[in-house]
Amino acid sequence: MDYDLIIIGAGPAGYVAAIRAGQAGLKTAVIEKKHVGGMCLNWGCIPSKAMLESAKYFSRLGMAADFGVEGLDTKSLKFNWEKAVKRSDRIVRRLTKGVEYLLKKNNVETISGTASVEAPDTVVVDNRMLKTKNIIIATGSYPRPLPFKVGDESRIINLENMFSQKEIPQKLLVVGEGPVAAEVSQMLALIGREVTLLKTAEKVFPALDDYLNSYIDKRLVSLKIKTLEGTAGIDSVNLDDYEGIVNCMPRRGIKPTGALNPEEKESFYVVDGHFMTSIKGVYAVGDVNGRSIYAHAASAQALAAVNHILGITETMQTERVPMTLYTDPEIAQIGKTEQQLTAEGTEYKVNEFPLSANGKALTEGQPEGILRIISEPKYGEVLGVQIISHNATDLISEAAAYMAVESTVWDVAHTMHAHPTISEVFLEAGADAVGKPLHKA
Repeated sequence: MDYDLIIIGAGPAGYVAAIRAGQAGLKTAVIEKKHVGGMCLNWGCIPSKAMLESAKYFSRLGMAADFGVEGLDTKSLKFNWEKAVKRSDRIVRRLTKGVEYLLKKNNVETISGTASVEAPDTVVVDNRMLKTKNIIIATGSYPRPLPFKVGDESRIINLENMFSQKEIPQKLLVVGEGPVAAEVSQMLALIGREVTLLKTAEKVFPALDDYLNSYIDKRLVSLKIKTLEGTAGIDSVNLDDYEGIVNCMPRRGIKPTGALNPEEKESFYVVDGHFMTSIKGVYAVGDVNGRSIYAHAASAQALAAVNHILGITETMQTERVPMTLYTDPEIAQIGKTEQQLTAEGTEYKVNEFPLSANGKALTEGQPEGILRIISEPKYGEVLGVQIISHNATDLISEAAAYMAVESTVWDVAHTMHAHPTISEVFLEAGADAVGKPLHKA
């Protein structure tokens, strides 16, 4: 059977590409060897965020008396890991069924098995040969091995098996960097586990602005998370002290087997502006190309690749991908950092507004945080936005909209915001940028 497009992998890159292709009338098949939804839906983004919300909810119960709730004995509270996992599983099942329905509705054939790419027009699945005009590789990534050997490997906890465990050990070593390391460390600390974070980079999340990394470091201290750093940290750690070791190492691309070998660099496929590999008609989207670790970036890349197949040559602006951390509070960033602008020799200014002066944040008991707008001083174009807030991952979309149309701080300052809302911090920071702050001392 011949196809217009075969997609390998049914994660947020693969299934989005498949749905878009099906909507456009392309004869499409998506091949998945495990579960529709991929890592993100089954053991990554969704389960981890569900567990983070359970951990945050548990932590906030200690504030119940401040909200006028009496009769709650906080000393008797305990976190039931297994029940929290069951809630997460219910959410995952609902979402995976939705994806399966959408694939079927859009006439996408779902093939279960392991794909081998043998030629630009040939994919083999469990001895079944499939012919196609185009291929999209969306096989994702996997954490690199730990930087040391663990005698008893049963103590190693990978994210793929973390949420299938009935209980989590009390004393844990989290190893790695980036959003996953930060989120997992906080989640475990919030439910009362003793956590040490062994950072494999100088900064917890190297891609973030130094201001945000500094905040993360302070927040880790406030949660009593001990941090160790780099080679010195590895040399000083005694693995026998820990009941569990959580692998949050940087990731490497997962590539299908077969005779076809597009150009690679540091375990990731090299792609052009349309996410085509070095082989014409063969695309690589999502984690497997190393451009971004985020599911929303993977989905956007998938749409761009399918559009290119359809003859739409518009490119995706990869520098405007929102970076998000679902920590407590959440952290988000888009655009340039201060460090990048300094290195480029670009003039900029920073204007801020704290959540502690925002009415909605105070009523919700969530006053910790800040909005920072980085702009170009002459014309006021917004160059970057950084947010610390309990809903920063939602607020960052407003910043993305501003930057998509090259808005200025004048536009931000003149955008009406409902009151009381957390989003009013944009209005206030924008007003501060044009020299007319209303609620800033």
